[in-house]
Amino acid sequence: RDAEETRAFYEDVLGLKLAHLVKSDHVPSTGEFCPYVHVFFELRDGSYIAFFDLGDNIAAEPSPNTPAWVNHLALELDTEEELQAAKERLEEQGIQIVGVTDHEIIKSIYFFDPNGIRLELTTRIAEQEELDRGIPDARAGLAAWSREKAARLNA
Repeated sequence: RDAEETRAFYEDVLGLKLAHLVKSDHVPSTGEFCPYVHVFFELRDGSYIAFFDLGDNIAAEPSPNTPAWVNHLALELDTEEELQAAKERLEEQGIQIVGVTDHEIIKSIYFFDPNGIRLELTTRIAEQEELDRGIPDARAGLAAWSREKAARLNA
């Protein structure tokens, strides 16, 4: 909706560096006329999260058929102390936080950015060996879920 508001949140509140900006009047992939700015914030692992400001101050609408907690971006912190410090910093900014939620292998907090995007800050509390033990069962668990879902939808 607003690139400066987004910058202030991701850079000043979350501490991600504004790393790049693209401003154009035409969409490179389609050639469509649509003035925009595209802002990129660098994550600690060197990857990026990017947002568009289309210059109309209209936020993207969430899907009315999807609960607000479903679609979200999870960002990992190194320690529980960093998670607690982030929670306190966000609350000081007046941001409503859900959590700290204990998921047994990770702990997380949840909140929304100024554009209504749900974010999760998380930290691992389980040892890597415990996390790795779930890998062999993941595919079988997904297959079981798919069968259950098909049965429910066909009932």
